[in-house]
Amino acid sequence: MRLGLFGGSFNPIHRCHLSIAQSARQLLHLDRVLFIPTGDPPHKQPGTLATASHRHRMVQLAIQDTPEFALTDMEINRSGKSYSIDTIRALRQEYGPDVAFFFIIGLDAFLDLPSWKEADALLNNCHFVVISRPSTTFQAMASIPLFQDVPNATLIDLDDARQDRADVAITNGQALTFLRLPPCDVSASEIRARLRTGVSLANLLPAPVESYILREGLYREDSERL
Repeated sequence: MRLGLFGGSFNPIHRCHLSIAQSARQLLHLDRVLFIPTGDPPHKQPGTLATASHRHRMVQLAIQDTPEFALTDMEINRSGKSYSIDTIRALRQEYGPDVAFFFIIGLDAFLDLPSWKEADALLNNCHFVVISRPSTTFQAMASIPLFQDVPNATLIDLDDARQDRADVAITNGQALTFLRLPPCDVSASEIRARLRTGVSLANLLPAPVESYILREGLYREDSERL
């Protein structure tokens, strides 16, 4: 089984999250993509997230009609700080040694990987699928020792759109796949700002998620979420 792992705060989940998951599933021939909403992520400032139960419910609503998508509350239910390596080890116990993990991550977040807990262990246990981000270049990886095996020519070709995919073996891990996907102009911060100011949300959210947010009155008052 080839299992995609798609973690995030999903604050809220929106159509670009779903598009990324679907593209990764198709291009990597994944059997399933598992959405993993964060509980208490170490790289987020406290007080900036909707409650875990709300975020979990919104993901559940967003993926309910897509059988290839699944959801876990593993990180939400974990007490204290939630680290990706702990999640990977728990998933390995759950799924067994024969399941291949594909860790779907944005390029901007991937560049911070060296600061993550047991980054080398993560690279050894997962095939990372790195998704392009409009504000970040693939060439930024060239200055990070952990990614020194990635050919600079490959990074340049990705940035210049001469190729949309690159698969690279690295010494300290299984492999990396870089995907240049079409830019998506939706962000969770923009959605939260629109909700706080009453601006239209047309085509930004799955309909059940938009209905849930409006019904629960989420993101209306907390200016910190901007």
